[in-house]
Amino acid sequence: MRAQLGRLPEWFEYYGAIVRTHEGRTTPFLGPYLNYVQDMPLGAVAQITPWNHPLLIAVKKLAPALAAGNSVVLKPSELAPVAVLELARIFKEAGLPDGVLSVLPGLGPEAGAAMCSHDLVRKVDLTGGTPTGRKVGAAAGANLASVVSELGGKAPMIVFPDADLDQVVNGAAFASFVASGQTCIMGARLLVHESIYDDVVGRFVAKAESIQLGDPMETATQMGPVVSEAQMQRVLDYVDIAKAEGARILTGGKAPPAGSLPDEVANGYYVEPTIIAAKPGMRCVQEEVFGPYVVCYPFKDEADAIRLANDSPFGLAAAIWTRDVARGHRVASEMDVGIVWINDHHRNDPSSPWGGTKDSGIGRENGLEAFREYTQSRSVVVRMSDEKFDWFEDPNARYS
Repeated sequence: MRAQLGRLPEWFEYYGAIVRTHEGRTTPFLGPYLNYVQDMPLGAVAQITPWNHPLLIAVKKLAPALAAGNSVVLKPSELAPVAVLELARIFKEAGLPDGVLSVLPGLGPEAGAAMCSHDLVRKVDLTGGTPTGRKVGAAAGANLASVVSELGGKAPMIVFPDADLDQVVNGAAFASFVASGQTCIMGARLLVHESIYDDVVGRFVAKAESIQLGDPMETATQMGPVVSEAQMQRVLDYVDIAKAEGARILTGGKAPPAGSLPDEVANGYYVEPTIIAAKPGMRCVQEEVFGPYVVCYPFKDEADAIRLANDSPFGLAAAIWTRDVARGHRVASEMDVGIVWINDHHRNDPSSPWGGTKDSGIGRENGLEAFREYTQSRSVVVRMSDEKFDWFEDPNARYS
């Protein structure tokens, strides 16, 4: 949380710079005309944010929306509303006029549905699950409001034989178990070349088993609980699903043993870092779990790696681990996803477009794309000629 909070001002700085330097434009309009284009706010926009990064995701949406001149109604997750309410209080103290930002806590089927279907809302910006994204898109579409949605993911981590394996193991652990695996871009599928598969997976298991679970308020803790009892049960249910499909649990797949956690958090919703040897096509490979849950399987060659990585209903992110620069770029260009990291994971910046393909959503957060998607253009055409014009009296004017 400390690391994340320190970066949040970057989004306001970036979009503040954009709106300060943003200029209108002219087009090469044919004839004696000047055509200039103005970018205007959309008006009232709705934003729906999840519980897993309540401040970061709210800031990613608020900064471009406010910079573009819109007013925002924001519904935080019912599981994590307090930080967003505090952010609204800070905005008010900073002088944001009343009504420009309204935070509306509530449940999705009630508060969220009312926002998305309201006829004054010109855009809905959602981060959430794919089923929710479909419902939001349908509700907004009834009013011809635009939609940006950042939805589910099942990011592959592709490891080639020439990669730095120590970096791979550390990077995969970071990708998979930071925030207890509760991120849409978490490294959910570890695809390793068959020649190094056993070595890499063995090291990865050892790394996962070394992660210290505990009180998230203690700096010695390396992984905390999942968000709720329901989320814990979802992860454990997918362990059972994997077993039923014939997958092997290599480590984890259960709550920590009794006595292993401090008394203060002994009843918390903890799941051990879980690594599963699976096969392509299994439900545990295809479906998003949203927890510390990783599936592993080998590939034969580059073409096989690309095929397996893209064999997913999701297309949010992917990571490629290789020392071969040409291969890294070549494979990246074949990924059917919106974000690719080479020899890294999770990295984010206000200037870098963020979003997915397929069931991972539509539109983009971050970058100029996000600012533009919070605007609409007005085209102003000015006749610069004093020459007499009468459409009805001059046939040449009509048909030239």
